[in-house]
Amino acid sequence: MKVIVLGTRGIPDIQGGVETHCQELYPRLAKLGVDVTVITRKPYVDDLKRIEYKGAKLKHIFAPKKKSLEAIIHTFLGVLYAKKENPDILHVHAIGPSIMVPFAKLLGLKVVVTNHGPDYNRQKWGKLAKFILKLGEKLGTIYADRVIVISEVIKSIQEEKYKRYDCDLIFNGVNIPKKSISIDYIKSLNLEAKKYIVAVGRFVEEKGFHDLIEAYKQIDTNIKLVLVGDADHETNYSKNLKQLAKKNGIILTGFIKGEKLNQIFSHAKLFVMPSYHEGLPIALLEAMSYNLDILVSNIPANLEVKLLNKDYFRIGDISDFTKKFEKKIQFNEMRNFDELLKKKYSWNNIAKQVMKIYENLLKEQRWT
Repeated sequence: MKVIVLGTRGIPDIQGGVETHCQELYPRLAKLGVDVTVITRKPYVDDLKRIEYKGAKLKHIFAPKKKSLEAIIHTFLGVLYAKKENPDILHVHAIGPSIMVPFAKLLGLKVVVTNHGPDYNRQKWGKLAKFILKLGEKLGTIYADRVIVISEVIKSIQEEKYKRYDCDLIFNGVNIPKKSISIDYIKSLNLEAKKYIVAVGRFVEEKGFHDLIEAYKQIDTNIKLVLVGDADHETNYSKNLKQLAKKNGIILTGFIKGEKLNQIFSHAKLFVMPSYHEGLPIALLEAMSYNLDILVSNIPANLEVKLLNKDYFRIGDISDFTKKFEKKIQFNEMRNFDELLKKKYSWNNIAKQVMKIYENLLKEQRWT
């Protein structure tokens, strides 16, 4: 079985939820015997000579590093490449690239779409971009041979808006990590174990880091705050956020992976996610995999994980956020999410579920 993958900036170790999803999923599918090629966007790839990652092939294709044009141009070129390679299945991730699904179908390709969430709700997009994203959601949902959704919330959107009732619900996943006992990286940041709070994500408005800083400013504590991440495209918001963080003594690590991120998670006291919009946040699942105490906004995607009431604050309500934040710092508790994660969010199980969708689609193709 030959599968080509579109819609991700690339793998491995590229910032983003879709990117992490693809990095975990496709090497596992390659192990299951799938001939996988992940199409990457050249501006995000450090090593253009690298043509394979853990069994998944990599094909680097041009993309303009301009947020309004990047996805659509890259996906168009990717569909043309897929036509040339003639895979059994083209798997498109996210609603922006899904605008090219009718074009792919016109070229005779079998298409699976994974909808990672209504990206048009993100504050960074203008009216035209929101229109294109909504159109991508619509066209991907209507014309794809199979649609995968990563949360119940997204499944409901497909049913209510487009009357598509056959979407397959397959959650994002997470690996149970081996916690780092090393502290050299956190020491280099002037941090002490269990004496800092961590938040992870892109520096864009919908992640709510401005609310986090505002709440943190109001708490009298010697516990430090660490923001892990950066902006893909520098904006006024990301520049102002960094200035505000530095002004308030908040530590910025930039985008990190591997041992550095392992150390940050392994020794943190609390994980905070003040997002206004998520699909099913991999960063939250990662924090849970380290059994960190959690404080997150009460948006539908976070509520779907079914944490305790005290783990949620009202989105955009700085007073409620500050009050819950302060309590978490004062009465921090040990958590254990291992069984939940193994049962519901296992990447190995997710790979088998996706494989089943591929196999069923190809069986139907043979019968018709």
